[in-house]
Amino acid sequence: MSTLPDLRLDRLRTHAGRIASRLRRRKSWRDRFPAIDRVMEQTARIGFAANGFVYLSVGALMLAAAIGMRGQAVDQEGALSVLANQPFGRIWLIMVGTGLWAFVGWRVLQAVFDADREGSDLKGWAARLGQGFSGLAYAVLASGVFELLDEVDPPMGAEQMAENQEKAAMVLGLPFGGAILIGVGLCIAAVGVGNIIMGATNDFAATLKCSPTVCRRVLPLARVGYAARGLAYLPLALFVVLAGWRAQASQVETFGSSLDALQSQPGGSWMLGATGLGMLAFGAYALVEARYRRIRAPRDLKPG
Repeated sequence: MSTLPDLRLDRLRTHAGRIASRLRRRKSWRDRFPAIDRVMEQTARIGFAANGFVYLSVGALMLAAAIGMRGQAVDQEGALSVLANQPFGRIWLIMVGTGLWAFVGWRVLQAVFDADREGSDLKGWAARLGQGFSGLAYAVLASGVFELLDEVDPPMGAEQMAENQEKAAMVLGLPFGGAILIGVGLCIAAVGVGNIIMGATNDFAATLKCSPTVCRRVLPLARVGYAARGLAYLPLALFVVLAGWRAQASQVETFGSSLDALQSQPGGSWMLGATGLGMLAFGAYALVEARYRRIRAPRDLKPG
């Protein structure tokens, strides 16, 4: 005859077995909606392609400025402004803007839902934090694309510089505004240095799903592209730090005008041309990622 504790133990085992059976039968959201994985993947690939197109445009315009074919270098917004003035410019802007929002969505999946399986340790959170800030930056850029659609004459360098200087003056008007502006400049410098380090040390092949031969051929694009993008941030970081140090908002420049200042230095045209080639490499690698990037849907659509 079973004792009372034995009966309770048998009941607990039976109950646990039923729960386990239900869990095994329960389908995850990915099992119920298998097409979601494909939609996420294609959306991310469209985003990488749009990002590549923007950087290819920036690099081409930088090269044109370096060899004297146009007046000044431009940043991403400047390149999109030039694009807006071309035939079918509005159609191009809609396509690029939609693609950039798709890229923002992928950054959200990376940063919030850990699509790249970075993990929840210190290194993983650092990587996801960087992806989150990248997503915010691309969200600002994507928003600006659709703002251009509502403007007859898209803003170019002078208007962008005036806007940046107005924002800097507002910051300088705050308590410890100079220190805040110096901090912003140092953050921009940190982004630049981070890109340089990433270009030198990151294992880009681990994120690509391609043959060893293809990976070996495209990895130099990633290394050169990230290094060039990082170096391009440093002149702007210097201007912002100087503005905070001297408490002069007029020191703040745009990304493109800071590169113009670089061009005015001895050998500056060569440096600007090299930066333009690096931007072309970065854009080309983004297109490679659009084709070969290892894109996996998050295990579960829950922040973690």
